[in-house]
Parts: sequence; C-alpha cells; structure tokens
Amino acid sequence: MSRVVILVIDGLGIGAMPDAAALRQGDATADTLGHVLDVDPPRLPTLAALGLGLVHPHESLTEPLIPGARAGRSALGYPGADTFAGHQTMMGTDMNGVLPALFRDHIDTVASALRSAGHEARPLDGLPVLLVDGRAVVGDNLEADPGLSWNVSGDLEEMTFDEILGIARTVRRIAPTSRVIAVGGRGPEPILRSVRHGTGGTAGLDTPASGFYLNDGLQVVHLGVEIDHAAQLPSRAAEAGLPVTLIGKAADIIVCPPAVRRPAVGTVEVLKETRTALTRASDTLVVANVQETDLAGHQQDAPRYRAHLREVDLGLVPLLEAMEPGDHLIVTGDHGNDPTIGHPFHTREFVPLLHYDPANSPAPSALPDSATLANVARDAARTLGIPFTER
Repeated sequence: MSRVVILVIDGLGIGAMPDAAALRQGDATADTLGHVLDVDPPRLPTLAALGLGLVHPHESLTEPLIPGARAGRSALGYPGADTFAGHQTMMGTDMNGVLPALFRDHIDTVASALRSAGHEARPLDGLPVLLVDGRAVVGDNLEADPGLSWNVSGDLEEMTFDEILGIARTVRRIAPTSRVIAVGGRGPEPILRSVRHGTGGTAGLDTPASGFYLNDGLQVVHLGVEIDHAAQLPSRAAEAGLPVTLIGKAADIIVCPPAVRRPAVGTVEVLKETRTALTRASDTLVVANVQETDLAGHQQDAPRYRAHLREVDLGLVPLLEAMEPGDHLIVTGDHGNDPTIGHPFHTREFVPLLHYDPANSPAPSALPDSATLANVARDAARTLGIPFTER
C-alpha cells in the first residue's frame, strides 16, 4: 500500500534559473530562500532534515538528514514563473504552448461578451480596465508577469463571490491567457481606489493595496486554459480507485471531480488538513499548497515569509510522524517569489525537490537536477502504480 503527499510551498525558489533575466534583468540575482534566510533565519529543522540544506547550503540548515530523505532541485519546465502553469506542469501537463496576452488588447472583445451575457461593462477613464455591473473590476493581474493572467475582482461587501465567479466564467470563455482569476475579498475602502497602471502595459486592481489579503474571507478561483485534466496525475489516481484530496490553493487550480477538496489559505490549516487526509485511506494521493509564502513574496515582506516557513516546518512534524513504510512525501515549489527583489512579481528560479520515503533506510542522498516539474507527477505515479504520460 502506498500513500503519496505532494506539498507545494508556493513561491519557494532556491536560486535564479539561467534565463531568469529574460523576465527582468534584476531577477538574475533572485534567490528566495537564500535572501529570506540571510537576516534573522528561522529554525527549520524539519526541512533541513529532509534535505533543504543539501540543495541550498546555509548555516541555518545544518540539521542531520533523516534516513529515507533524498534532495535535489528542479527547473520549472514551463515558460515564465506562474502558479497555475507550475501546478499543471507538476500534475503532468506540458504548458510550453501558453502565450501571454495583455488585457488592453482584448478589452473590446471582453466588454462585448459581457454585455451579451447581460452585464453592464464600461472602461474606466484613462485605464484599459472594465467596470462590470458597477462593482467588479476586470483587468490584468498586476502580481503576475504581463500577459500571463487576468483578474475579475470584487468586494464581498458589495457582491457575492458567485456573482464574481459568473463574470469570470464569461471572461474565461474568450480569454487567450493561461488563467482568469476570480478574486473576492474585503478591503478598508472602495476597490476602485486601488485600480492602477502596472508594468509592461498592464492595468488592473492592485490586490495587495486593496487590503484583500489582510482581511478574513478571501476567496479565489483560478480558471485555466483548456487542459486534458483526465490525463493528469489526480484524475489517473482517481480512475485507479485511489482517494484523492486537494488542499489549499491546489483545490482551486487542479481539476479532478472525484477529489475531496479542502480550500484553505492559512498555513497551519493547510498542514493540519494534509495530516488529516493522510490518515483517511491506506492508498491515497494528497496534493496540498501552502499559499501564504507566495502572498508574503508578493507583498515584499521577508519577515512574514520567514514566519510562514517556520509554520510549514512545524506542521511537517506530525505529518512525518503519520507516515509509514510505503508512503512518500514530496516537498517542492512552483516558482520563486523573492521578497527582497524590489518588485511584487514571481521570480524564475529553481525549486527544491525533497523526496522522503520512510522505507528507504539507506543514507540520505542527493538527486540529480530535474529538467521539469512534470517529474513530480511521474515519480508519484510510479509509486502509486498507475500509468502516466506527460501531455
């Protein structure tokens, strides 16, 4: 019997990839983990014991490795640095064909589609952004690289999340971007005060400035490009009769209808749900995402990033205690998000691949570099004994 847990620490990069400067020249020096640990490093004994210090040497990561731990690093295997593309790649989809699209180049088409669906839609003065039904803002995602995704955002004091999601679904049907993201939250002032120009010709809601991330009740759904989700790891596992649980942001961006979904934002809650899911069945696949590290990166808040890494480390302790011979834990990232880089975007970095197998008693070892995060799905499928081919 095998149980596989894939834990994604969102935005955990361990050093710039060779082509990182193609996104922004300054990103050639990106090193999310290194820069987070350089000042007042938190104690991360569990991550160190799993091999994090093996792939990113640092004086604070000197804990002896536990038997069964193997550690390496992975290139992303998709263009840019994007959570949606990262997770789809990790689940086995080739995302190399996704192309960027600025909202300003499609605003008229989007407005026409929304009006045909019964909505009011008008551009805001001086900005290539749509105000829909007088309450929702549609424009570029200012936290992503230009053209990767569009946001449909609304204040939950003014409209329901179902209304926001309905608008987003209409936009998704015609959007060429990899993602359309429905965002609902609560802020201290009207969201139009946080709509602005971004970099590279973008414009939209500045979500961190809106206060959505600082208040309870944040709701987010990622609507991605058409993907053969039936060929991905979770659907393959479900087809083989294995229980599948998606936790945190993974529940928003991975499609697997039979899966148990446990949306959560708080790091402590995500780790708790992951530990609980591991005990539900003798054969199971769990995919969990820790989002708060990524949010701290977007807010350029290194102390907050450190605090969430510490929460991850503490939450891993009961998870490891629940693992039995035959189980596998894979801890990785989906891109970088260096909170010291000077901008709020993801950074194109290598990510760690920490693979723990309690039945593997020989000494801990280093893994060769992986060219793509799709190898996560391949390794998990092999462990679970299910067929898998990257598509």
